[in-house]
Amino acid sequence: MAVITISREMGTGAYHIAEELAKRLKYALVDGVRIGANAAKYGLSTEMLQMVDEKPPSYITAEDRKRAAALNTIELILLDFARKGNVILYGRGGQDLLKGCGNVLRLRFTACFEERVERFAEREWIDPDLASSMIRRSDHQRGGFIHFYFDRNWSDPMGYDLTFNMSRLSEETVIENVVAAIKDPIFKGSEKSAAVLIDNMILMKKIETALLNSPALDYRPFAIVAENGKVKVSGYLASEEEKKSAIKIVESIKGVKSVEADIHVVNYKAYKERT
Repeated sequence: MAVITISREMGTGAYHIAEELAKRLKYALVDGVRIGANAAKYGLSTEMLQMVDEKPPSYITAEDRKRAAALNTIELILLDFARKGNVILYGRGGQDLLKGCGNVLRLRFTACFEERVERFAEREWIDPDLASSMIRRSDHQRGGFIHFYFDRNWSDPMGYDLTFNMSRLSEETVIENVVAAIKDPIFKGSEKSAAVLIDNMILMKKIETALLNSPALDYRPFAIVAENGKVKVSGYLASEEEKKSAIKIVESIKGVKSVEADIHVVNYKAYKERT
């Protein structure tokens, strides 16, 4: 059950291609609309979804942690769809989220900036100067999201299997190439190992989301590794009580079979008062 991910610059016409590919291949298109339609099932409000979607996260304040948890929830939606297969994940770092999964075809759409501005201005019936400003902001935001969240240059060609220059290629040419590529036996042969990897990622995201949402923790990012239900959590907390709460939270997540906790207690407040 293959997965296609699409990374796009605004104004390349990638969305229409994604729609056509979904029809041709009979794949589910997981875009903003579908994520929004499923958000409530995951406890994610429309307001929070709009606030965090494809934006770099932060972990400093309690409100920041809520936003980081919301981003994790978006990823859980994507991972659940990817686990089923035969889907197109549109944007939101799908190519990086599913890094290591051999059943994923990673696409990138780019085009000349001036052509993107013209196409976007015509489509939205807006002034070209406004279109230019919106596209620059979009590029900056999406590039920042990938850099901050996945530590990768958004435009690095090694992050993709196929990159299409929409200033040169027709939509039909692109669609035919993608349809041919997704039939490569390599994707079929990687399904089983990819399913195991995605299951582990889903469990890790559920654990991290639960820790982020806990009011009992002054949470700082943990290193979480999950493999077939065996979980290792590493990081720092401010007290033994928080450490016990964190371990209890991890143990409560469905699918967790055992927990190895490498959590160190560091009293930042006491340290600060001594300096």
